[in-house]
Amino acid sequence: MNILFVTADQWRGDCLGVAGHPCAVTPNLDRLAADAVRFARHHTQATPCGPARASLHTGLYAFSHRSITNGTPLDARHRTMAQLLRAAGRDPVLFGYTDTSADPRRHDADDPRLRSYEGVAPGYRVELQLPEHLGPWLDHLAERGYGRRDDVWDWYRGTLGAPAPWRAEDSETAFLTDRFLDWHGRQRGPWTAHLSFIKPHPPLVEPAPYHSLVDPARVPAPVRSGGPEHPWLRVHRDQPLGASWGALAGRLPRELDDATWRTLRAVYLGAIAEVDHHLGRILATLERAQQLDRTLILVTADHAEMLGDHAMLGKAGFFPQAFHVPLIVRAPGGARGRLVEAFTEHVDLMPTLLEAAGVAIPLQCDGHSLWPFLRGETPAGWRDATHWEHDFRDVETLTFERALDLPSDRCGVAVRLERRFAYVHFAGLPALCFDHAADPGWTRDLAADPAAAATVRDLARGMLDWRMRHAERRLTGAKLTARGVTGSFDPA
Repeated sequence: MNILFVTADQWRGDCLGVAGHPCAVTPNLDRLAADAVRFARHHTQATPCGPARASLHTGLYAFSHRSITNGTPLDARHRTMAQLLRAAGRDPVLFGYTDTSADPRRHDADDPRLRSYEGVAPGYRVELQLPEHLGPWLDHLAERGYGRRDDVWDWYRGTLGAPAPWRAEDSETAFLTDRFLDWHGRQRGPWTAHLSFIKPHPPLVEPAPYHSLVDPARVPAPVRSGGPEHPWLRVHRDQPLGASWGALAGRLPRELDDATWRTLRAVYLGAIAEVDHHLGRILATLERAQQLDRTLILVTADHAEMLGDHAMLGKAGFFPQAFHVPLIVRAPGGARGRLVEAFTEHVDLMPTLLEAAGVAIPLQCDGHSLWPFLRGETPAGWRDATHWEHDFRDVETLTFERALDLPSDRCGVAVRLERRFAYVHFAGLPALCFDHAADPGWTRDLAADPAAAATVRDLARGMLDWRMRHAERRLTGAKLTARGVTGSFDPA
């Protein structure tokens, strides 16, 4: 079968029409979900982009792969999904980016790959690379008569909510889709492709009609509660927004007024609508080519976006808004219109895609294949909680290290989310605990409540058990005996 693996950057799990969002314009993904399996409780493993994608491409939790910031090298000993597919005779191609930071031990000190976190995960053949500078797209715009730009940020400094200075058919989302469709039209055998859309990642600049497709007055306001008092939240909220927020750069989220929040959210939903439109073009092409029933289609996001909830923008921290992402999978011969409420995670996607290709799932993988769900089954013994992590160290600026008087190795937070409770563990700061069933806004911290002591203890025990069960095991199932090696292990 063909494999189409799609990610959209920073897409929240609640921003789908089929998920009940009142303003999300996603007719194509809604139709796909009605003809596929939608996983309603799917979460990324880590934020920001690099760590999230490291988990996608290696099947490892962040505490296992340890590429825990944008720029932290990914150890070359971790086999990627693309490498395993290529070793099995597939030709996985990339349109977009993977944000894989190269292992410096495998390259000369002056290798340009060591000057950017935007490397390509090993194993992919690049058909179109669109890193942050978007150079190929800028060339495309110049060819279309928009004028030469040496810096993509020249396009991104306009007023929030104003239309972009390019037509919708010339956007970076359209450009990537066009290049994929051109490539697809030349394929004659089974193919494997990874499409990585930058949108709805900021800057929130959209061409007409998407810039005003959603009325800001109709957009739900952010969750107003700032959440519990916590040292990390205090320091984080004192950090001004970076350049990727375009017109909002340099401001503090708490300084934004209601009209700005609503406009920001409306343009974000417009970006989602644009991605949905182009996904519709791809699905229609597969159907015309009679390939829809011969292609595994998997659509998700690397991570999500706070979007003003708890007075935060971006994807840092521990709140679920930054970690709950969409997942829709249509498998040839699989279930149709199924909604899965079980907890699923990004570490499950590599095993799922490898199984689709008939490739053995390595012991390296921390997750499990979703194929039982895709076949309409409910696997016994499935996980009863989900986990995610965020590392806020910065070995270049030491921002949080200095503000919180912490060594870099204690600048980490991990979350265990169960059906009722959530436990938030900081390596060097106070823990938090929430009854999210009764307190969906995560406003009341139970960690210091004597009445909740047993619950907090059980949650902490569950997190420790999770860490121990997923410790390094690529050789632990093998033993050297007088008869030779018994058991199983991953090859080098």
